[in-house]
Amino acid sequence: MTDWAGLRLAVVAGDEREREIARLAAATGAEVRAYGFPWPEQGIAGVTLAASAAEALDGADYGLLPIPGIAPGGRLFAPEHPEPIVPTAEMLAGMREGAAIVLGIADENLRAAAAAHGIDFCEYEHDRELMMLRAPAIVEGALRIAVEQTDVTIHASQVVVVGYGNIGGLLAATLRSLGADVTVAARNPVQRADAYAIGARPLPLADLPEQAGRFAMVFSAVPAPVVGREVLERLPAGALVMDLAAPPGGVDLELARELGHRAVWARGLGRRAPVTVGASQWSGIRRRIEDREARKVST
Repeated sequence: MTDWAGLRLAVVAGDEREREIARLAAATGAEVRAYGFPWPEQGIAGVTLAASAAEALDGADYGLLPIPGIAPGGRLFAPEHPEPIVPTAEMLAGMREGAAIVLGIADENLRAAAAAHGIDFCEYEHDRELMMLRAPAIVEGALRIAVEQTDVTIHASQVVVVGYGNIGGLLAATLRSLGADVTVAARNPVQRADAYAIGARPLPLADLPEQAGRFAMVFSAVPAPVVGREVLERLPAGALVMDLAAPPGGVDLELARELGHRAVWARGLGRRAPVTVGASQWSGIRRRIEDREARKVST
């Protein structure tokens, strides 16, 4: 049994989802400090607002950082914070001996900063269970953007979903249910067969450029460069191009804008339902903390 009352947690950066994570963390009896996400006027019961990330992390056993990823330059995901929050060795210096950082996935800068103080990582970006729990909110957010950014219906539109993982698979199925003519572009033949089974058109990723001219909407869920000039130049004028992937993303959005497309970087869509998604993320965070604490007791 985890002694939550003996733990100090720091929730740093993020958005409204982190409010729910902080609230649920405090409900365990742990000491919780927070910094860098939108702070509600009424505060959060049991949570102390710190003046800086370093203050929040000082003495912490666990630093809880956002799942949406770390942007180029090392900035933590914190869309409402006025200044970039970049983790450094100095910021982490006050964490307790044997501390750990829990987040989606770390970059090399964060790893180096943590290594300077012997801080461990608990990463959960690739936890399929958690991804599927938050996938409906992400898909709903993507659909909202598609409706707002286009002047045609999703119904009967030619759309392509690039990548058929957790998010891409659910998005393709949902677009199909709304009446879209859906193509799924993927390298993996098993994924293409799966897409075929739900009624989508399977397309080898290498063939996407030659087919691009028929798509009014492109949704990419691949966290590697897959939608570049050879695709973007062949899309119809003003096509919607949405990148749903983790940094560095899969779409050359700058080029898409230059070519006159409606380019959208759609990270952090779980923010659309912060209570639901925050609770699902906390379930994964809690499980990792409890497993780590149990291992400490057994050694």
